[in-house]
Amino acid sequence: MVTADDIIAALYSMRDERQRDMLARFFKTGPGQYGEGDRFLGLKCPQTRQVVREARRQTPLTEIERLLYSEWHEVRLCGFLLLVEEMLAALPTRRRNTPEMALRRNEVARFYLCHARQANNWDLVDMSCPKVLGHWLLYPLPDGTLPPRDLLDRLAGSTCLWEQRIAIVTNWTLIRQDQYADTLRIADRLLPHPHDLIRKAVGWMLREVGKRDRATLEAYLEAHVRDMSRTTLRYAIEKMSGPDRLYWMQKG
Repeated sequence: MVTADDIIAALYSMRDERQRDMLARFFKTGPGQYGEGDRFLGLKCPQTRQVVREARRQTPLTEIERLLYSEWHEVRLCGFLLLVEEMLAALPTRRRNTPEMALRRNEVARFYLCHARQANNWDLVDMSCPKVLGHWLLYPLPDGTLPPRDLLDRLAGSTCLWEQRIAIVTNWTLIRQDQYADTLRIADRLLPHPHDLIRKAVGWMLREVGKRDRATLEAYLEAHVRDMSRTTLRYAIEKMSGPDRLYWMQKG
């Protein structure tokens, strides 16, 4: 077994003060900013992933919970990435698909939801929710039914910025399975959102839809382009040609 203390010690041994200061600025930790008060050890993402590789599938949820409530950003990231590994290990394969795997997927997803607010910066959300909740939504529960997609609506209706971002970014995995309805529904709910982090996330997911199904994106834009912030629109049409981008920007 790998404990939270083992993981924290490994991460702490790689701390870098100069990198720490840069990360604190990048993730907006100043007074009144979205990451206010967050603290960094100064690790680059590959360093955290290295620790995850060494600890994956050897760390109980009780120990992961301790990581999620750390004051250090990189420790929380490590906890969420370990949950990703737990979910990936429980996904069905051509050779293996047992009731125990369905139980484990449900356990990991419910654990994630209980502690979702600890994913309190955009990188913690984006690197975890598609691979934990997104995969969970694709496969049957222990009773054979699929997880309820209205979970995304409940998250979108939260008062917590990070749960709202989870509601839209989780759809990335569904989009890759050519399932777009949930993305469009949650985008409808979040289009009026005032925060830039939500506006960017909605535009990003719409862009991902468009990369796989241009007609679906264009139909959505036709219906909603005048309701979108300029940020959301710019993100949504980013991969279009110059003339097409100009067309939609003028129409918005």
